[in-house]
Amino acid sequence: MTGKTPTPNKNLLILHFTVFIWGFTGILGALISVDAVQMVWYRVLIATITLFIYFKLSKTSVKVTNKQFFQFLFTGGIVAIHWIFFFHSIKVSTVSVSLVCLSSFTLFTAILEPLIKKQRIQIADIIIGVIIIIGIYLIFKFESKYTLGIIFGLSAAVASSLFGTINSILVQKSDPLVISFYEIMGAFFWITLYRVFDQTLLTERFDLSISDWLYLGLLGTICTALAYVAGVSVMRTITAFRVALITNLEPVYGIILAFIIFGNKETMSTGFYLGAIIILTAVFLYPVYKKHKNHH
Repeated sequence: MTGKTPTPNKNLLILHFTVFIWGFTGILGALISVDAVQMVWYRVLIATITLFIYFKLSKTSVKVTNKQFFQFLFTGGIVAIHWIFFFHSIKVSTVSVSLVCLSSFTLFTAILEPLIKKQRIQIADIIIGVIIIIGIYLIFKFESKYTLGIIFGLSAAVASSLFGTINSILVQKSDPLVISFYEIMGAFFWITLYRVFDQTLLTERFDLSISDWLYLGLLGTICTALAYVAGVSVMRTITAFRVALITNLEPVYGIILAFIIFGNKETMSTGFYLGAIIILTAVFLYPVYKKHKNHH
């Protein structure tokens, strides 16, 4: 490794690869046979160990104040809820349904961010939000057999927008990598606590199939630890606008991958695709509008 900073073009490739990996997490969620809580527990355990090794090898300081530690720990609880709801949504519906519902986090961010930061809600944010709601309504209407999956997918999106907004405040004072490490560790702490109370941890035998271990290894290292590190590092040379725009490709990559891997299981009604196109169009237009508005 040289001390050179990656060029913007190289970072753009890294960002696309990172978003592609995020899309791939949905596929792994469908392939891993254990339930959502157990899956996320393994995911954050592996990711915590991986990041700890990374920090040790790179001699990165992970010192934080007590206040920051508890802030990260509690935010990690929201991250845990987000991942559990997302994977449970996949288990009770399909990867496509879950990813499209998750992309509605733009709508919830438009509502939650002004509330948390005590700012005014913009009219255009509400318009984009209404368009997304129309898309969600169409998916509910045409894919009613996946109602539970849609509810969990939307709940995952609410959790995502909540910890995203909190992180946008925390990142002003702390290194994003350090935040990621403590939040993933926090997620592990809260899920472990939950599993102690529901007694599933007492019967955890770690006797998963070879394929489950392989997929969980990929999920914890490449899709969590590496994706977090890569996703954060590119933000130094790429504008927030481009990051937002490319991040919105996650459901697109995920749906294409799901269709290639699972075939007919991922084939939806015309109404679903119409709803998905409406949501994704609104989500893609949102950063474009934001950039245009900021120029005026």
